[in-house]
Amino acid sequence: MLILYESNDGRREIFLDGRTLPSGDVQPWWYGYSVGRWDGDTLVVESAGFKDQAWIDEHGTPASDRLRLTERLRRVNFGTLEIQLTVDDPGTFTRPFTFTLQQRLMPDTELIEFICNENNLSVKRLVGN
Repeated sequence: MLILYESNDGRREIFLDGRTLPSGDVQPWWYGYSVGRWDGDTLVVESAGFKDQAWIDEHGTPASDRLRLTERLRRVNFGTLEIQLTVDDPGTFTRPFTFTLQQRLMPDTELIEFICNENNLSVKRLVGN
């Protein structure tokens, strides 16, 4: 499965062929290494192998290279995708936590090009500039 993100030209692969998450020292990725399986009508995706200094969200919530994500994706109805995320990152947080997002279908729209360097007004606040 391939997910394309508007933000930063993101591309994420989720392997659905029965493989397991790799163990040991793996090549880190911004979106991690993801494997998925079906549990009834819910796609369960487990991810690990994230780059250190990755973000969990667009607000800049930090994550470490010890991050493990478990996502449970299901269509609640035709126009709604529910995503339940469990974040387990002992390098950043004291205990795992879970939250739920709702994504809505937006037919007749297109992805826009969004790269963080364009109109990045926060750059002037970074140390060293």
